[in-house]
Amino acid sequence: MAENNAQNKAKLISETRRRFEAEYVTEKSEKYDARDVERLQQDDNWVESYLFWRHNVVDETLKMLDESFQWRKEFSVNDLSESSIPRWLLELGGIYLHGYDKEGNKLLWIRVKYHIKDQKTIMDKKKLIAFWLERYAKRENGKPITVMFDMSETGLNSIDMDFVRFIINCFKVYYPKYLSKIVIFDMPWIMNAAFKIVKSWLGPEAVSLLKFTSKNEIQEYVSVEYLPPHMGGTDPFKYSYPPLVDDDFQTPLCENGPIASEDETSSKEDIEGDGKETVETVSNEEQPALSEKTSPTESASKTEENEKVDSKMKTFKKPLSVFKGPLLHISPAEELYFGSMESGEKKTLIVLTNVTKNIVAFKVRTTAPEKYRVKPSNSSCDPGASVDIIVSPHGGLRVSAQDRFLIMAAEMEQSSGTGPAELTQFWKEVPRSKVMEHRLRCHTVESSKPNTLTLKDSASNMSDKTSEDLYLQFATSRCGTDCSPH
Repeated sequence: MAENNAQNKAKLISETRRRFEAEYVTEKSEKYDARDVERLQQDDNWVESYLFWRHNVVDETLKMLDESFQWRKEFSVNDLSESSIPRWLLELGGIYLHGYDKEGNKLLWIRVKYHIKDQKTIMDKKKLIAFWLERYAKRENGKPITVMFDMSETGLNSIDMDFVRFIINCFKVYYPKYLSKIVIFDMPWIMNAAFKIVKSWLGPEAVSLLKFTSKNEIQEYVSVEYLPPHMGGTDPFKYSYPPLVDDDFQTPLCENGPIASEDETSSKEDIEGDGKETVETVSNEEQPALSEKTSPTESASKTEENEKVDSKMKTFKKPLSVFKGPLLHISPAEELYFGSMESGEKKTLIVLTNVTKNIVAFKVRTTAPEKYRVKPSNSSCDPGASVDIIVSPHGGLRVSAQDRFLIMAAEMEQSSGTGPAELTQFWKEVPRSKVMEHRLRCHTVESSKPNTLTLKDSASNMSDKTSEDLYLQFATSRCGTDCSPH
């Protein structure tokens, strides 16, 4: 059954590509960005997202692609950057990404009180929405987003239905499958009539995506740690620019950080060998001989340490899924699976493999730095070698689906040193364009002895089913509705 579904999906993707090229690109090539056309031929997930949104009806999918691609060229989406947006608009803090909802979806904040209806600035504001969505889409590739309409302290001069409709169109046409829900906070009663129009744009099947909340209800969707004080939350975040608000990733507890009481003995052993124990050569060749300067005592100590590490690493199940990046292959590909507090297996493993001919520096960051201990969190990996990174919750803190990890990597010059001081200086100087980034979500497993592949497949199927129910509701409302921006 699964094989048939995969074959049917592949046929639909192939047909969509062939017909779009023959029926649209040949006649409208000047209306599209060549990079989008090329990506359509290479990115199966992108094609599939449009197909799914149009219920696998190829004719409707082609129309949607045509509208979406023309919009992307009109807005120069592939070239949008900070410099494309007026500085005053970035400084205003009316639109930005920050935090996660209880399902682990990223939050797109729209602070309505900062929006004043003005035809002179509306295009810049639309570009800012497109900038954030494209930035997110390139990093997260299909993971849903929750829109937070914060309408506190909002007046009539902030009502701009053209802008609201544009935002809805972004999810209905331009970024299919990305919308989780729209949470509307503290909407003034005077705007009830306006949002009846919004409901009509969404359609009756998708009205459930709108969540009208006050302080009493909003915590059903977002926990207090990601809510500002005026929503009853405890998030100390205050928007400022520059720099650009990023993904809230921070340095976790360092290698020599606090020791969790339940792991005190093993943690002390970990600290003593920190930075050395996790490098394993992938090649079948023997390890290079020890330097002539290494004393017999040091050699024996090193052998004993390696045996201890090998024994320790055998307790971890190697992840089976792999993300193949240009510098590193990262396993697991998308989710870190932690055991529950009850199962007792709370640690998990990230395996990095250097696929370049140079040393690759890497560091690990997380959205919950107070929760996790990462070993090593800032180190390097030799060509053709792999590094095992142990991630463990600190103390009795619980893993949350909202938590994220970011792997950052960059190639180093052959002459560069790899000590702490050299790595610190390297990260200060390396251009952002040279840095590879990959994000991982967190998942808690109840079984004491999880099978990584089985769990991943099961979680993926469950997630897809849940998402499909939601997306189909929203996509259905697209039928018969004109979603072209005005």
